[in-house]
Amino acid sequence: MQSIDIASGVIWIALFFLVAGPVHECAHAFTAWRLGDSTAKLFGRVSLDPIVHFDPMGGALLVLSVVLSGGSVGFGWAKPTPVNPYNLRGRYANARVAAAGPLSNLALAAAFAVGFRILWSNGVFPSNTSAIEMLQLVFLTGVSLNVVLMLFNLIPVAPLDGSHVLLDLLDPLTSRRVKLFMDQYGLYLLIGVVLVGGRIISPIYGPLVNLLIGVHYFL
Repeated sequence: MQSIDIASGVIWIALFFLVAGPVHECAHAFTAWRLGDSTAKLFGRVSLDPIVHFDPMGGALLVLSVVLSGGSVGFGWAKPTPVNPYNLRGRYANARVAAAGPLSNLALAAAFAVGFRILWSNGVFPSNTSAIEMLQLVFLTGVSLNVVLMLFNLIPVAPLDGSHVLLDLLDPLTSRRVKLFMDQYGLYLLIGVVLVGGRIISPIYGPLVNLLIGVHYFL
C-alpha cells in the first residue's frame, strides 16, 4: 500500500465520521422536524455533533473495509435517524425526509468541489507530499465520498433512502406490494447491493465527480 493510499483512506474515514455522516443524518432529522415529526429532535439528532450520529458497528465496518481494501473503498454507516412517518405532514413528506440525506451529500460534494477547483486553477494537484497538496487531496476525497454516499443511498432497496423515496412516490397498492417484497427479501437485496453496488453507481459516479470538479479526473 502506497503512502497516498494510506492518506486517502484516513481522510475518507475522517470525513465520513466528522462531516458526511453527521450532515446526512442531521438533514434527515431536520427535515422530519420541519415536516411535523419531532422524534429525531427529541433524541438530539438535529445536530452536527459527530458523536450523536456515530454507530459503533457501522463505524467499525467502515474502518475495517478501508483497511482491507488498501484505502480504495469503504463501507459503513452512521446511526440511523428515527422517523415516525405518521407524524409527517404534506404530500410526499416521507420521500422528502429520505431524499434530504443524499441531497445534503450532493451539497457537500459541490462545496468540496469549489475548493478543489480553486487549488487546481493554481496548479495544485492532490497528493500527500505537501500541506497544500494534502488539502487538495481532502477536497477530492470529499467530493468522491459524498457522491458515493448520495448515489449509494438512492438505490431503491430497503433500508436505503431510495427505498423510502420509491415507496412514497408509488400508488398505495403498488407501494404495499413492493414493501411486502422488500420486507421478505430486503436482506438478500441489500447484500447484493453491497457486493455489486460499485458496478451500479460507477457509470454515474465518474462523470458526476468530473462534472463537479471541472476536470476529467476519473475515467
